[in-house]
Amino acid sequence: MDIRLVALGSHGDVLPFIALGAELSRRGHGVTLAAPAPFAALAGRAGLAFHPLGTAQDYDRHNAEPDLWHPRRGVAAGFRYYAAMIEPTYRWLAQTARPGSGIVVASTLGLGARVAQDKLGLPLATVHVMPVMVESRHAPPVLPAVPLSGLLPAWLVHRIGRFADRYVIGPAALPSLNALRAELGLPPVRRLRHWWNLGTRVVLMFPDWYAPPQPDWPANAVQVGFPVADRFGEAATLPDDLAAFLEAGEPPLAFTYGSGMRQAGPFFDTAVRLCRRTGRRGVLLAPQDGQVAEDLPPGMIRTAYAPLSLLLPRCAALVHHGGVGTVARALAAGVPQLIVPVALDHFDEAQRVTRLGVGTALSRRRFTAGRAERALARLTTDPAVAAACATARTRMAGDDGVITACDAIEALSERHGSR
Repeated sequence: MDIRLVALGSHGDVLPFIALGAELSRRGHGVTLAAPAPFAALAGRAGLAFHPLGTAQDYDRHNAEPDLWHPRRGVAAGFRYYAAMIEPTYRWLAQTARPGSGIVVASTLGLGARVAQDKLGLPLATVHVMPVMVESRHAPPVLPAVPLSGLLPAWLVHRIGRFADRYVIGPAALPSLNALRAELGLPPVRRLRHWWNLGTRVVLMFPDWYAPPQPDWPANAVQVGFPVADRFGEAATLPDDLAAFLEAGEPPLAFTYGSGMRQAGPFFDTAVRLCRRTGRRGVLLAPQDGQVAEDLPPGMIRTAYAPLSLLLPRCAALVHHGGVGTVARALAAGVPQLIVPVALDHFDEAQRVTRLGVGTALSRRRFTAGRAERALARLTTDPAVAAACATARTRMAGDDGVITACDAIEALSERHGSR
């Protein structure tokens, strides 16, 4: 069977698709991944054929956009980039895919794949890797522009989301989308967050104990576990200097603010002050140069990348932005989390982590060394937190959503007669 994967976003969005591609290839399928150009090397390392969507410069400009990391303006900034990828994605699929010859598996924002489904009749599995992409009247996700929405009535949060559809998401994404659809003789899309769930199958890559299913979720959805994907990143082992650092002392605090973040300097400055204040050792995961001071104090180390599945079991706690992939690896390691949300899904993940009892959150404004010290003191000494982390670790053990997601993808192919 020929399978075309479409993934847009940062490492947390693309690595799960590389993991899916590797497993589907292992099962004997022909797999091609279309993703932002910088992921070509990672796809090649996993043995996947690769098609670039945009250039490396396009991707860098997108990640360097200051508004991308703003709780309110970030939604529109992100959708402008994803909208620009709609036509290239559709054109690639139109040139290479035919109904009956395979299926397409696309990330939420691989919107060109949905157009190809509507126009060309291609079977499509849409994969949501984060719960915030699934709206519900009963349990709406926490919105990035309304970080306190977890305290509001569900109906009001849902109504605010519909307002965002009309006045924020729609103006950023729909003009490009509907211009292409008009050219192809397709009717316009009125509301993006409804339309992107109309694929042949929707795969939700987060377990039901993390995001309980709701009665108004899409009827065509199947819920699986978190993907184990960090082994497909820049390195499959710990860097030698980091491994030596971990061996040389007590479990450190780990800090990361995401692979795409270009404005993490203040976060890492606070991390350094926090470690000095508490006397704890620290690991700073900072892929971008210029965000961490060169003269780190003793007991601290900066590294560009390390697989979290190998690092976190050797750490006392994790302080991070709240990306769902990072959340999942901390749950698997059984370490407490302090989340400092930025934008996008981070506020929603922070609330879910807090409800599970495995962590807490501080806003960027309130993330100071003193407040972080008090929060981490509780997280690392409270028996209830330790028990909740142990429960999460047990739930995560042996539960790789990549396997069950691939089962659902294969079932979709069999049902639609693809070969």
